[in-house]
Amino acid sequence: MLSAVAAVCLLTAGCTDSGGTAARADAAAGSGGSRMKVALIAHGAKGDAFWELVKKGAQAAAAKDGIDLTFAGDPDAAGQAELVRDAVRDGVDGLAVTLAKPAAMKAPVARARAAGIPVVGLNSGIDAWRSEGALEYFGQDESVAGRAVGDKLDALKATHALCVIHERGNVALEARCAGVKKAFGGRTDLLYVDGTDPDAVTDAVTARLRQDPSIDEVVTNGAQFALTAVKSVKAAGSRAHVATFDLNSDLVKAVRAGDVQFAVDQQPYLQGYLAVDALWLYRTNGNISGGGVAPVLTGPAFVTRTNVSSVAAFAAKGTR
Repeated sequence: MLSAVAAVCLLTAGCTDSGGTAARADAAAGSGGSRMKVALIAHGAKGDAFWELVKKGAQAAAAKDGIDLTFAGDPDAAGQAELVRDAVRDGVDGLAVTLAKPAAMKAPVARARAAGIPVVGLNSGIDAWRSEGALEYFGQDESVAGRAVGDKLDALKATHALCVIHERGNVALEARCAGVKKAFGGRTDLLYVDGTDPDAVTDAVTARLRQDPSIDEVVTNGAQFALTAVKSVKAAGSRAHVATFDLNSDLVKAVRAGDVQFAVDQQPYLQGYLAVDALWLYRTNGNISGGGVAPVLTGPAFVTRTNVSSVAAFAAKGTR
């Protein structure tokens, strides 16, 4: 059996109540009268900058609400599913999960529901959260985001886009590139790469650009992959521009420098914050955001050279 400690990046944060009020402690209490316990189980790998932003948001909400938070992630679908089962066995009071590969999560989420544990979805699985039995969903409609990128590429007069997918089968990444292809008036090709091997990503994108000089736009699905694509463009002697989904502090610098045309910010910090806070609100006041029928959207928002200064300070703090 896959252990939550041995197989994944696992962080347990006992978030203290800075206000110290009895009212807040009572509100955050679980069914046993102790502090409420929440687990956020993601499909991200240890050290990934994107998931660090989600974690920081979740920790901020946990600190505010007096919650004992466990944050864990495993990019392997079976590993993530086992983490959910571990959280159910631990008797958490609330569970937040990403649904990048919904089929793998269906049984463990059903087990949580059977145990009376409220579940919310975040980040991935906007088309699956209701059928999976989640109360609420916080994230970006990836199809809408992809189509918005396609429209922007048309406005930039691009003609041939290469959309790079770093995790095959991830419904969010597939939906983004499908949206680009649907809206973009030019040609869109897909390139699947191994996102766990940065050097392999660089080599694969470089090789494709050398093979097809007509590619004038590389669209990646993560800030770190955009920075890799910038290197690939230079190595291939290509005329292509780079655009990306997602944002971090290094990507902000690249947008400012003009190395990356734009980024689509889905606000991962906000996703983590809202997911944890929503579970607290449900437990303490019966609130359900979106009424349980509509997702709460956190994106897409375009960050370009003209508006990047408005988010730069937050990115430097590690919250955007």
